[in-house]
Amino acid sequence: MRPATACADPPVRQSPLAALVAAYARRDPPATVMIVGNAPLAPDPARAALVDAADLVVRMTTFAVDAPGGPPALGRRTDVVVLHRGIVAGPHTFADYTARLYLLVEPGRLHWEPEVIPDWWPTDLGFVPVPNAEFTVPLNGLLGFDPRQPVWSTTGTMAAYLFTELFPTATVRMTGMSIVDRPDQTTFAHAWGESVRVTAEHRLAAEAALLRGWMETGRIEVLS
Repeated sequence: MRPATACADPPVRQSPLAALVAAYARRDPPATVMIVGNAPLAPDPARAALVDAADLVVRMTTFAVDAPGGPPALGRRTDVVVLHRGIVAGPHTFADYTARLYLLVEPGRLHWEPEVIPDWWPTDLGFVPVPNAEFTVPLNGLLGFDPRQPVWSTTGTMAAYLFTELFPTATVRMTGMSIVDRPDQTTFAHAWGESVRVTAEHRLAAEAALLRGWMETGRIEVLS
């Protein structure tokens, strides 16, 4: 949770997206949010239990979950999925999709990306775009990106910004995020599927610095 001010709690963001997301949480508004990145994690029963106990569990793109009866590491719950058009859908991406909210980040729409529903998208599943003007542009500004250049954050950093903006009084925890400790990596190892290269639009050093700053101020907690 962010540090309390001397006067009052921080105001709850009045975005329509907050109410929609909260409808998928165990508590409205969620007091705890867990954002699970795609980096591989060693088994840790305490971490897995913390994931599944959160009011709202967020995963992204081609994520993995703990297999039934397997070693606990990542947890098993998923309430919200944050993804983009360029992914290769994994076996968990659309599992039980009628019980989840799907948020589509579209930073490329600010430059060249067309508004086309991906071929791999289930025909009976809608999605909610994350508004670029409300979230992508301000985050790019915090990262120091030139708005004229096709540069934007990874989905994990966008999720950190999005959910801390939507629920400023919540305790927001992240795990499975390799950027904080390895901003010089050129490939991302995934808990499911093959490693993928860090694409040209990302600047991991800037993201790592921003995330570490948020950790210092208490905006987010990052679990190993």
